[in-house]
Amino acid sequence: MKKKILLIAIIMMFLVTALFTGCGGSSSKTIVVGAKDYTEQDILGNMLTILLQENTDYNIEYKHEMSSNVLFAALQSGDVDLCIDYTGTLYSNYLNYSDIKGADEVYDISVKDMSEKYKLDVLKPLGFNNTYCLAVRPETAQQYNLKTFSDLAKVSSDMVFGGGFEILNRNDGIPKLKERYNMSFKEELAVEGVLRYSAIENNETQITEAFSTDGMLLQYNLVVLEDDLNFFPPYHAVPLIRQDTAKQFPEVVEELDKLAGVLNDDKMRELNYQVDVEKKNPHDVAAAFLKSADLIK
Repeated sequence: MKKKILLIAIIMMFLVTALFTGCGGSSSKTIVVGAKDYTEQDILGNMLTILLQENTDYNIEYKHEMSSNVLFAALQSGDVDLCIDYTGTLYSNYLNYSDIKGADEVYDISVKDMSEKYKLDVLKPLGFNNTYCLAVRPETAQQYNLKTFSDLAKVSSDMVFGGGFEILNRNDGIPKLKERYNMSFKEELAVEGVLRYSAIENNETQITEAFSTDGMLLQYNLVVLEDDLNFFPPYHAVPLIRQDTAKQFPEVVEELDKLAGVLNDDKMRELNYQVDVEKKNPHDVAAAFLKSADLIK
């Protein structure tokens, strides 16, 4: 009789343990969202974090202020599970392609190669193209009649270029741009973030790197030059997720897919403007957008 009672007790303990493990196993996993070290990435990283916090039961951790290569390494090591990246970065910087392709082809190649080479899934685009651009002050454009990169190449040796460390060194950045356009600069300065805009406003630089969705372009009324030889590939924003994370938590992918097509260039530029110029909190801007898009309550 005692053996029977002991056996029943063991079975009950097993069932209780299994019940609690079944209820809490998946939610005990911490899913880490990563983001790079500039405004747009912080907004988008907050969007992913808030979306998953509000619509799933998982623990969500947010890590940001990373360079592209640091974030990519974190994805590969498993320190980060998912992030927003850009097709041009995948295609040029991680996969090392240099030939010119259209937006759809760049996306398709990125999907295939990132999966095969790095076990990372590229999901559906968010809807905007944040490609690199070069910008000058209106008076500079008028003085030299600058409309295109080719126009700039003719006078660039008299000008100081200001841009982030990455664009000054990466495969899809300034070194190859100068080759394509036979361009040279009087000096190249590594100037990060919003400091690029104060530098060009103060005429410490005459040309600045920018992103096409950058809200500071509006604030400083800069003239964006046309990339007439199509050097910069399309940079459509896409969620990037580790395949093991996607397989283990398919509902996370379902949530990320809700972001497909919800943004365009103008809307993303407006969100960046709210943070950079109006000094709103990136978390608050992201949350307000998700509510306006009916993605969270």
